Amino acid sequence: MIKRLVVIDGHAILHRAYHALPPLTAPDGTVVNAVYGFASMLLRVIHDLKPEYLIVAFDHAKPTFRKKLFKEYQAQRPEMEKTLISQIDLVKRMVDLMGISVYGLDGYEADDVIGTISTAAGNQKLGDCQLETIIVTGDRDILQLVNNKVKVYLPVKGISESKMYGISEVEEKFGIKPSQIADFKALVGDTADNYPGVAGIGPKTAVDLLHKFKTVEEVYRNLNLASLEKPGVINFFEEMEFRSMIPRLSSGKEGALLMSQKAAKKKQDNSKQTSLF
Repeated sequence: MIKRLVVIDGHAILHRAYHALPPLTAPDGTVVNAVYGFASMLLRVIHDLKPEYLIVAFDHAKPTFRKKLFKEYQAQRPEMEKTLISQIDLVKRMVDLMGISVYGLDGYEADDVIGTISTAAGNQKLGDCQLETIIVTGDRDILQLVNNKVKVYLPVKGISESKMYGISEVEEKFGIKPSQIADFKALVGDTADNYPGVAGIGPKTAVDLLHKFKTVEEVYRNLNLASLEKPGVINFFEEMEFRSMIPRLSSGKEGALLMSQKAAKKKQDNSKQTSLF
């Protein structure tokens, strides 16, 4: 028997609802379009997914560890609209009144809280039952958490339609494994988070590199081998006709490794589980 835990990415769904709906107002003039959209999405999730357990995770206002690692992280994003900020507490209150647990942790984004919760859930034993986790989010970065116990339910049109992503759906959509998404972002960059990537490396080249070497770390380990030109050492980059990529990869090494290992990867921190549960 399978029991289902649904974890909702509170800020991601709130943002999506806010921008998907016109500025609806309550009788007193309070803007509530995000509250209405969030509630609609929440009720649809409960109806469609029928979870035994339900959690909502929110960002905290304090700077996250990513900002400390990479000061330009999300620096290009405009400030959150005041009419959206005013609805955050309303949504949290609504969720609380529905008896749904709300989770958050100083210094961590909701994504990282979700990563930690999904890891903890995967280790849970419920007698003869298996626990399946479904993450509801509008943030495609969270697809990196997909595995044989975790799926992602991603809105594809406003807040009215969604698609379920398991391992095969991620591989079909992006051409890489879920676990390689952070490495892919490290190579090609991400304008949403202001990650620069490696100049001159596009999506196709990044996918080809990850098919061959699996991770950014292995890309650079083999790049070092290629640069040695030792007899008997296979020059992987020559073999794959990536010789012209060597200078570009070399110049972007420090940033790519930082992004793949820390900044772009969603934290799954076992040490923080006691802070959450």
